[in-house]
Amino acid sequence: MAIEIVDTLSGIPAGQWNSLAGGEPFLSHEFFSALHETGCASGATGWTPQFLLLRKNGALAGAMPLYLKAHSYGEYVFDWAWADAYHRHGIAYYPKLLSAVPFTPVSGSRLLTATDDAREALIRGALQLAREFRVSSLHCLFPKREEAAQMVRHGMMPRTTVQFHWENRGYAGFDEFLAGFSHDKRKKVRQERRKVRDAGIRYRWLEGDEIRERDWAFFERCYRQTYHDHHSSPYLTLEFFCRIGRTLPQHMVLILAERDGVPVAASLNIRDTHRLCGRYWGAVEYHSGLHFETCYYQGIEYCIARGIAHFEGGSRGEHKLARGLMPVETCSAHWLAHPEFANAIEQFLRREAGGLETYVDELNERSPFKNPAASAAPAHDLP
Repeated sequence: MAIEIVDTLSGIPAGQWNSLAGGEPFLSHEFFSALHETGCASGATGWTPQFLLLRKNGALAGAMPLYLKAHSYGEYVFDWAWADAYHRHGIAYYPKLLSAVPFTPVSGSRLLTATDDAREALIRGALQLAREFRVSSLHCLFPKREEAAQMVRHGMMPRTTVQFHWENRGYAGFDEFLAGFSHDKRKKVRQERRKVRDAGIRYRWLEGDEIRERDWAFFERCYRQTYHDHHSSPYLTLEFFCRIGRTLPQHMVLILAERDGVPVAASLNIRDTHRLCGRYWGAVEYHSGLHFETCYYQGIEYCIARGIAHFEGGSRGEHKLARGLMPVETCSAHWLAHPEFANAIEQFLRREAGGLETYVDELNERSPFKNPAASAAPAHDLP
């Protein structure tokens, strides 16, 4: 087996790449190509592709999405404190190597191959590349649990973070889901939903080819507004959204909120056969409860109606707990070249892990469900 490094997927047939990706939309040739070729994730934005390809007798046998990063934006596993510590000691933290899907905190495979030997080869190849490039570090974000464990056996350090996910327990409708809540929590959700209805807001679910260019344009306007409201700059462009709408239509779900037939808010969700992932949202008008309805309640309604098992509401956000999204642990793996810093960060991660366990216990105690044990985090999401 031989390792090859490429800075574009244009020379790799989409069918060959997608057979490794296993049907995951965020890992598809189309999704990565859209990010790269629209300039959203490129050298100019601090995301230089350095993908590892594994070839066996010339045939593509494995791959690992890998970027040379000039910053830590768009990652959702935060290492800003590590970078600051390097800076204070006069040591360069950037560039670093990162295995991730840009701007996408969704767990999934990062070692795209079917065999254990090939996974081992990809990990060794990534670590060797980090040494050859003389970067400060190598990071792998949101891999599957077994992949993270393999990386730890190669000397990388594990880290755990928390997201909030919803599990479909075979509900016949939203009311049945809500019936499992305690009285006060159920009352609050119904009040939030009533305020949106009383404002005259109605919803449409647009799927696949139903999403037209005007819909993408409105959604992108909402997306930009969200970043503006948070005094930040958006990572993605209208060109990117339109492109994935064309190339991955079977995975696109746009939830559109309308008042008197005029769109006022939207959320983009990306689905596969078993999960719906809420990605971005925005609104051009303020209405009480609009965020919760557009981002969470409509996504849950959609999953119940379509028989989808899981809904991932994005990264962080304790406010999701009261809406029935429960804490789920996600993982990452990290290697640092500097031995003293590696030792210090390893100790930090051990302390952090202990605190995280207590934090998750506290979150579960605040579950909105009448029977908290029955609402435990779905095992499928633990990578």
